Amino acid sequence: MDLRRAERTVYEKIYYMRKFFRKIPKYPEQISREEIRGYLKTLNCSDAVYKNVLGSLKVFFRDFMNRHEVVASFKFPRSPFKIKRIPSKEDLQRFYRALDSDMERALFLFYASTGLRRNEVLSLTAKDVDFEQRMVIPNCHNGTTKNSYVSFYNNETEEVLSKIEIGSGRVFPYSDRQYKKLWNRARERTDLRITPQRLREWFCCEMAVLGVNDRYIDCFCGRTPKSVLARHYTDYSPERLRRIYEEANLKVLA
Repeated sequence: MDLRRAERTVYEKIYYMRKFFRKIPKYPEQISREEIRGYLKTLNCSDAVYKNVLGSLKVFFRDFMNRHEVVASFKFPRSPFKIKRIPSKEDLQRFYRALDSDMERALFLFYASTGLRRNEVLSLTAKDVDFEQRMVIPNCHNGTTKNSYVSFYNNETEEVLSKIEIGSGRVFPYSDRQYKKLWNRARERTDLRITPQRLREWFCCEMAVLGVNDRYIDCFCGRTPKSVLARHYTDYSPERLRRIYEEANLKVLA
């Protein structure tokens, strides 16, 4: 509540702090900088996980225990630039053909043509989608760490969506188990590691190739505008964004 964190972020921070106190079973007031340093040294994990652990420690000791001094000296690791290999359109088409149902194919195309995050799509209800305008307004963020604005899906997605029954609840009512099984099954059949995040990356890359300005790609993907021009002097109205999206003529299957 104090920091306006989303429920998912809160769960993650608590998870890492529980692991910390299982390793160092002391009262928070008794924890020293040396003990935190020793704990961090034992971590055998990626930079991303290390950042999450350290972020949890900083929030807990700095913001809730008012013990800024025990975590102030610890810095987040800098992520080195890594050249990404974005899946090709042919890869996406091969993965798409390995899916079993219209629901699975619609979900796949929804990720590829909107650029939305995993949970933004899974949490969508019928009222979050304007099917006439092919417009999507995710409504799942209640914290300050992630944003969402408005995105659209293409006519290929519309065609497959028309084949499935959509009620008033979630558009894609998958359980976690069903959802994981879907991606794993297609991955085994194609030997391609395609995930919602990879489809989000493909969307960004393809829209850039099609000539869409970075600031609008960021908007579709729910990223905070970075430049002064993007923040204060750009029209992000749904009408303009829809026109930009339609002019790009994004295709996944063609």
